[in-house]
Amino acid sequence: MNTPITRRTAVTALGAVLATTATAFSESDSAAGVAPAEGRLNQSVCKWCYNLPLEELTANAKAMGIQSVELLTEKEWEVVQKGGLACAVAMGPSGIGDGWNRIADHDKLVKESERLLPLVKAANIPNMIVFSGNRRGLSDKDGIVNCAAGLKRITKLAEELGVTVIMELLNSKRDHKDYQCDHTSWGVELAKEVGSPRFKLLYDIYHMQIMEGDVIDTIQRNKDYIAHYHTGGVPGRAEIDDSQELNYKKIARAIADTGFKGYFAHEFIPRRTPMNSLKEAYQLCLV
Repeated sequence: MNTPITRRTAVTALGAVLATTATAFSESDSAAGVAPAEGRLNQSVCKWCYNLPLEELTANAKAMGIQSVELLTEKEWEVVQKGGLACAVAMGPSGIGDGWNRIADHDKLVKESERLLPLVKAANIPNMIVFSGNRRGLSDKDGIVNCAAGLKRITKLAEELGVTVIMELLNSKRDHKDYQCDHTSWGVELAKEVGSPRFKLLYDIYHMQIMEGDVIDTIQRNKDYIAHYHTGGVPGRAEIDDSQELNYKKIARAIADTGFKGYFAHEFIPRRTPMNSLKEAYQLCLV
C-alpha cells in the first residue's frame, strides 16, 4: 500500500482535532464487552497506518481477534467502542516535536491534560500518550528535569482517575530528528524522576531497534517502566514478517513471559494487502 500518511503528519492532525473537540462518554458507552484476548497478549492496531474508514478498520480488526484500535481523538473513541473494541491509547495534549521538555509550554499542556484525563477515564481508555518534544539544543539532563516538572503536575490526577500517562520512545536517527526521548535509559530515568505509578513508557520496538537494538534484554530489564508496546518492521516500518531483521514471535513471547497485561499494538505500514498483513501480524504474535 502506498500512502502519503506519516506518523508525524497523522499526530499533528490528531492534535489539531483534540484542540477543538470536547466529547465525554459514560462507562456504559465504553468497550466493556470486548472479548478476552486469544493468547497471552492483548493485541491492538494503530489507526493512522491504514487508509480505511474507522468503522471498516474496527470491523476487520474485531473479526481477526484484535481487541483495540488506538491513537484516536475524542470524536473517534465512540466509533471503535460501538464496534465492540477498546481504544487502548487516547491522543494527548501535544504533537511529537512540541512536548514536555519546554517549561514555557507546561501551563498549556497541563490545562489540556486536565481537560482530557477525565474524558479518557469516562471512556474507559487505559492510556493517554505524551511526547518529550525535540531537543533544540536542550541537554538530556535538562530535558529530564523539565519533563518531570511538568508531568508531576498531572500525575496526581492520573493516579486518582486510574489513567496511565505514557511517553513514547521514538528514534531520532531517521524518523523524528532531534526528538529527546530516544533511548530507553533516558525514558527510565524520567520515569524515576516523575515517581508515579501512572507515568510509564511506550516502548516502540521499531524505533528502539534503530536506536539501540538489544530489544529483548532491554524489555526484560525495564519491564516495570513499560506500559505499552508498538511493532514495526525494520528496515522500512513495513510488515513484521521474515522480510525484516526482528524475530517478532520471539519478542512477543518474551514480552508475555514478563507477565505484561497491557496492550501490544501493531504500528507498521503495510506494503501488501493491508488487512492480510495485519492478520498475519496478529497470528504471528499469538503466544
